[in-house]
Amino acid sequence: MSNSIKKIGVMTSGGDSPGMNAAIRSVVRTCAYHNVKCVGIYRGYEGVMDGDFKDMDARSVKDIVNKGGTILKSARSKDFRTPEGRKIAHQKLKNAGVDALVVIGGDGSFNGGLIFNQEFDFPVIGIPGTIDNDIFGTSHTLGFDTALNTVVECIDKIRDTASSHNRLFFVEVMGRDVGHIALNAGIGAGAEEILIPEENLGLERLLESLQRSKRSGKSSSIVVVAEGDKIGKNVFELKDYVETNLDEYDVRVSVLGHMQRGGPPSCFDRVLASRMGVKAVESLLEGKSSVMVGLSDGKMILTPLEQAVKGKSQINRELLRVSEIMST
Repeated sequence: MSNSIKKIGVMTSGGDSPGMNAAIRSVVRTCAYHNVKCVGIYRGYEGVMDGDFKDMDARSVKDIVNKGGTILKSARSKDFRTPEGRKIAHQKLKNAGVDALVVIGGDGSFNGGLIFNQEFDFPVIGIPGTIDNDIFGTSHTLGFDTALNTVVECIDKIRDTASSHNRLFFVEVMGRDVGHIALNAGIGAGAEEILIPEENLGLERLLESLQRSKRSGKSSSIVVVAEGDKIGKNVFELKDYVETNLDEYDVRVSVLGHMQRGGPPSCFDRVLASRMGVKAVESLLEGKSSVMVGLSDGKMILTPLEQAVKGKSQINRELLRVSEIMST
């Protein structure tokens, strides 16, 4: 282990996700294990520029592994996007004796860390925290598994109502650019159709699918829609289109929204966060920097931040085929 790093800062940035607290806990306790000081940075990069730091030890992160959100708060910072803002941030870190940063967040947060590293040669390692699972270099981001469980539970409840009233429900889930939540949760909840940005089903094909479901004897249907789906302008336009063209359907819309981000993290996310925190701190102590910790085939790996930012996560083509078969 390297002796050059004596104090590590940990922060959360961008949208919150379940498992962030578990990752903070892991970073702090791994630092304690290796006799390295740790400071928590509040409100992301905004907090770095303000010097909003707090010394943390193993006891300061007790009872947070099961909590959603982030105890360090999160914020987006316009000023950090400027060279002047980053210069202020660097000086604040130097003044506090912070030698390296662990950034828990998404691609925007990692892009900020990448630029900061390039400008000041300041060690930065990322831990992917976003429910969308849209970061290249890891099969799972923190919060994705928890969000899936939340969505499936909600759809199960909605199906009870759909079945009772012979209704068609469009259920919109998060996913502006990728359909990981919609595809996985749709299969898990037994949705009749799944609409994702990666696959343009088309309005006519959607109608044909719903008509086929009706002919097969289904009295109610669930269609899971990723918010970034390209078929219609929005889920309400889809509802109007179906009602106009299929008189036999009584259509309702449920937008799950930010409830997908909240709640206690699943066991999977708690374990993943713990593993990622250990890997992040120990990688910094080994002299590694400008990389992101990820999960691949059950193992912890490191991906250059530049690749994590510029790369694109791919939808699982096998799951697309499975969803098509299951909707029969």
